[in-house]
Amino acid sequence: MKSGILAAAAAAVVFGAVTGAQAGPTLDAVKGRGFVQCGVNAGLPGFGNPDSSGNWTGLDVDYCRAVAVALFNDPNKVKFTPLSAQQRFPAIQSGEVDLLSRNTTVTLTRDTSVGLNFAPVTYYDGQGFMVNKKLGVKSAKELNGATVCVQAGTTTELNLADYFRTNNMSYNPVVIESNDEVNAAYFAGRCDVLTTDASGLAGTRAGVAPVPEDHVILPEIISKEPLAPAVRHGDDQWFDVVKWTVYATIQAEEMGITSKNVDEFVNSKNPEIQRILGTSPGMGKALGLDEKWAYNVIKTMGNYGEIFERNVGTKTPLKLERGLNALWTNGGLQYAMPIR
Repeated sequence: MKSGILAAAAAAVVFGAVTGAQAGPTLDAVKGRGFVQCGVNAGLPGFGNPDSSGNWTGLDVDYCRAVAVALFNDPNKVKFTPLSAQQRFPAIQSGEVDLLSRNTTVTLTRDTSVGLNFAPVTYYDGQGFMVNKKLGVKSAKELNGATVCVQAGTTTELNLADYFRTNNMSYNPVVIESNDEVNAAYFAGRCDVLTTDASGLAGTRAGVAPVPEDHVILPEIISKEPLAPAVRHGDDQWFDVVKWTVYATIQAEEMGITSKNVDEFVNSKNPEIQRILGTSPGMGKALGLDEKWAYNVIKTMGNYGEIFERNVGTKTPLKLERGLNALWTNGGLQYAMPIR
């Protein structure tokens, strides 16, 4: 009899854990101050970039705004902290920022010793090389002896060393802390090659190069660089909010729900759509949010495809194809976990 009572009590604890979110310190702090403090790139076109008036745009920026909408139904309830590659991890570890959405690669050591929890990947990328056309280089295999500009404190720096060692080639690194200074060094001719994520090279060529057409991105992709927002270890509720905000945008695209047509789906009889749009209650409560959290995100920010296309897609200066970032139903890797 006693064992039955204990089992029932244990079941009640488990049931309570899944039917209502427990208060988390980060979510409480964010709600208390009224905005999300988000760490972003100091200036990477397409991902995190301020204009002359200080207005931030980019794919990473939009996911900061999406979290603000999930909490406050207001994309402006966010403040941006521009961070270098070296500054980003201390900023999230110390609590200076609540969320890091700064073209950051998911790796084992960052997930463990650095103490990060990564949300779903928002951009599947890989490291590449850019050179001036006048060099006549067609392949990374022709870069033996080249001088290479690379940002310090990044997976890029480590991958660069691995690639040249694996291919029995030598190179002369020009290692610089600031991304802006790395780009300036390359365009000033201090190095033959600029290396970073391929999306970053596209953004730099489109937004920084004096004459974009003078520069070519070589065909080789030498690494896997899954880029994702990150939060600190130790606060599962905040991690859940960020994680499921990303999934909601992907799920919306899977269902054909956009910022323009979301209201047409509100009266849908599809249980899955009812759950994501909050007409069937429960998902908001589970996260400690309003039941319309995902509806608000989709209505305000759009689905994943909309976010991708307006920031880095084929009609932007970056002109990036969906590629691996297409939905799984279209041969890509973007796949949302079930919202139920």
